Amino acid sequence: MIEMNLKVNGREQNWQVEPGETLLEALRRHHFKGPKLVCGTGDCCACTVVVGNKSVCSCCLPALKADGQQVTTVEGLAGEDELHPLQAAFIESAASQCGFCTPGFLMRSYSFLKNRNPAILPTESEVRKALAGNICRCTGYVKPVEAVLKTAQALKEKASQQNG
Repeated sequence: MIEMNLKVNGREQNWQVEPGETLLEALRRHHFKGPKLVCGTGDCCACTVVVGNKSVCSCCLPALKADGQQVTTVEGLAGEDELHPLQAAFIESAASQCGFCTPGFLMRSYSFLKNRNPAILPTESEVRKALAGNICRCTGYVKPVEAVLKTAQALKEKASQQNG
């Protein structure tokens, strides 16, 4: 076992991991069940988390690569009393369908929006490109894209209120 330190959803963690253990395996062993194990090869994105500012497939990332990093899982998006605007938009848009791919969609969307200037709205094409790796059999991607565009609009309005 090898010791590693990281922040998961803003909380300091000190974990013992096996050499070769993936970040997904370590997260799930420590009761973070939002990222899903589906393909194990990074092809479906159901296991997506944000490490630093980048969305990654946690099933392919060795846990030790996250040592010293900030990791955000779907469980870390919501505040104590309210959903993240992206989560609320997914609910309002009925973007979840069966819900299995939803954590991956949320985390890829979160990273995409977090790394953009909120004053500039993304195009539908940009959102589709950002979510292209997520495999979903239910939604046809229409509703998740709609939810991301709604969230981008809400973030733009919030930013203009804060600046104006």
